[in-house]
Amino acid sequence: MNEPTLNYVLCPGPAASPASSDAEPEAAQQHRMAYWEWNATGNPAHPHVVVCVHGLSRQGRDFDTLARALSPHARVICPDVAGRGQSDWLADPMGYQIPQYAADMLALLAQLHRQAPIHTLDWVGTSMGGLIGMGVVGQPGLPLPVPVRRLVLNDVGPVIQWEALQRIGQYFGQPVRFESLQQAADAMWAVSTSFGPHTPAQWLELSRAMVRPLPESAGGGITLHYDPAIAVPFKALTQEAAAAGEVALWQLYDHITARTLLLRGAQSDLLSRATAQAMAQRGPQARVIEFEGVGHAPTLIAADQVAVVMEFLLAAEGVVAG
Repeated sequence: MNEPTLNYVLCPGPAASPASSDAEPEAAQQHRMAYWEWNATGNPAHPHVVVCVHGLSRQGRDFDTLARALSPHARVICPDVAGRGQSDWLADPMGYQIPQYAADMLALLAQLHRQAPIHTLDWVGTSMGGLIGMGVVGQPGLPLPVPVRRLVLNDVGPVIQWEALQRIGQYFGQPVRFESLQQAADAMWAVSTSFGPHTPAQWLELSRAMVRPLPESAGGGITLHYDPAIAVPFKALTQEAAAAGEVALWQLYDHITARTLLLRGAQSDLLSRATAQAMAQRGPQARVIEFEGVGHAPTLIAADQVAVVMEFLLAAEGVVAG
C-alpha cells in the first residue's frame, strides 16, 4: 500500500528539549517540524506540491485518505505543526500561534524547493491549517518559492464563532491517560461527533496517530500526541481579542489571489453561513461547498469530500468553477 515517508525541517525558535547539551548554539535556537510526504508519481522531484495542514489539536496523518488519492498526481506534504505529532515541542508556549506556524511553513517550503524546484503550489488547510494558509497566502512579499495557485479552506474563515471556541476549550489541552487505542478513540469521538458520520474502522484509523505512549515510570498507557502547552495561548484568548483579530484576518483574506475553495460543514458552529457567503463575495471570491450532516470540520475522508478537493486541485486551468 502507498505509505508516506517521515521527514524533518529545522525552523526558527528553540525547542522545549534541545537534542543535546553540547549542540551548536544555532541549533539550540531551532526546533524540528516533522512532515509526512506522499509521492506515488514515480518522480521524486515532481514539480506539483500540495501542502495539507491540520487543525488545532490534530496532526498530519489526518490527511492520509486525501493524500493517498492525490499522491499519483503530486508530492503531498502533510506537516505535524509544532507541538504536535512527531514535531518538537516549543520552549515558549506563547509560540504556539499563527505567526510561528507560518514561519515554520516558510522554512518547510524553502527546504522542499531546494530538494526539487516547485512549479505548482497548492494548499489545503483544515481549521487552524486554513488560518495558517491565510497567513502565508494573504501576506504579499513573503518568500514563497512560487505563489500559491489554489487554496482550500476547510471550515474556517476570518470570523470564528466565539461559542465554538468555548466548546473546544472545554476539552483542549486537558491531561488524559488511556489504557488502549480503542479507549482513546471512544473518548475522542465523544467530543468530535461534529466531524460527521464515520465507520468505527475509519474513526479508529483516524485516531491511531492521535496518541503517544506514556513511559512505564508514569504508569504506562497512552495519552494524546500533543504538548498540553499548545492550549496556553488558546485559553488566554478573550472575546475582545478574537473580535479584534477578525479585522486582520479579513485583510489577509482580501489579499489572497489564489483561486479559493471554501468547504463548510452545513452544521458547523465555527464557520457561520453568513461568513461563508461574505467570503464568496469579497477577496478571492471563494467557491463555497457545504456538506450536509457535518459540523466542524469535514475530515476529508468521505468519498464525496475527497472528490470535491481532487476535482478542484487537479482540474486544468480555466476549468474550475468559481
